[in-house]
Amino acid sequence: MEGVTWLTHKYVMHGFLWYLHEDHHQKDAGFFEKNDAFFLIFAIPSWLCIMFGLQNGYYQVAAIGFGIAMYGMAYFVIHEVIIHQRFKWFTRSNNEYVKTIRWAHKMHHKHLNKEEGESFGMLIVAKKYWDKVRRDKMFQQQNT
Repeated sequence: MEGVTWLTHKYVMHGFLWYLHEDHHQKDAGFFEKNDAFFLIFAIPSWLCIMFGLQNGYYQVAAIGFGIAMYGMAYFVIHEVIIHQRFKWFTRSNNEYVKTIRWAHKMHHKHLNKEEGESFGMLIVAKKYWDKVRRDKMFQQQNT
C-alpha cells in the first residue's frame, strides 16, 4: 500500500484533485479540511470490496478492501495523530522513527503548491531524513 499511497499522493492529490488537497498545505486550514474528503474517496471502495467480496465468496477482493481499511487506520494514527497532531494523544515522542516521519512530512509541507514536492509516502521515508534526524540526535548528545 505504501507504493500506491506514494503514487496517489503525487499524481492524484498533487495532480487533478489538488483542489481537495490544497488546504492541507495551508498554514491555518482549521481542524476540518477539504482534504478530509479523501477519507470517503478511499473508504467507499474499501467497504464495497469487503461487502462484495464476502457476499460473493471473492475473498481476494475482500482482502483488498480490508487492506485499504487497515492502511486507512494506519493513516489516521500516523498522519493525523502522530505527524499533524490533530488529536493531542502522542505529542512528545523521542522515538527516532516518529521524529523521522515527522521531519519528512515537514519537508513535504514546506512546498505550499502542488509542484516541486518531496516525500510523498507516509510509512517509508528516504535515507536523507533518517540521516538528518540522527545528526540532530548526535548534536544534542554532544551538547548535553
